[in-house]
Amino acid sequence: MRDSIDLLQRIDENRELSALLADAFEFDVRRKMGSESPRLASGLPLEGIAGDFTGGMFYLCGTTDNPRPVLYASSEGDAGIIATDLSEALALVVGFPYWRDSLKYSAGGDLDAMESATAFLCRDMIVNRPAIGTEQSWTAESLCVPLETPSVLVARLRAAVKSAGPDFAFIDETGEYGSLFGPFSPSRNQRWQQDDGPKTAQGV
Repeated sequence: MRDSIDLLQRIDENRELSALLADAFEFDVRRKMGSESPRLASGLPLEGIAGDFTGGMFYLCGTTDNPRPVLYASSEGDAGIIATDLSEALALVVGFPYWRDSLKYSAGGDLDAMESATAFLCRDMIVNRPAIGTEQSWTAESLCVPLETPSVLVARLRAAVKSAGPDFAFIDETGEYGSLFGPFSPSRNQRWQQDDGPKTAQGV
């Protein structure tokens, strides 16, 4: 397991890597300005490490003396733990860049709903960015993180979101954020309803 400091340093020192992480995987280490005075209910420290195109932020929780879970806070008032450490978080964003939408269409955190949505999202991802497979392989190798299937990553993501207790409630000047699990099922997406796309996600 690679240390978060080591990983962040590797990204900062490699312009091609940091640019691709930002462009293809929406993990931009240049975007470190999130909400004003963010905090956790437990009082554990938060360190903003990257942002995405929508204004969401990735945070390391806790101190360097302990494993540091990664929390994602969206610009829409939702937040939660997405990985047990930075290496796992990077494996998620690289292995399945559309992970946010699998949460949006999770029907409140249902794994079957997430897997169904993921199958459609994988297809959309390839259509929208045909070179994504090559980019994923190069980025994962550069970061020394495993490139795993979306099904594995989504199951792990769901477990991370569900396992975080009240101590990891994210609070800023607007109040306490809600859950990352969205209320919608995949059937809510009308475009997906109009075709007979895959129902399981085995890989990209």
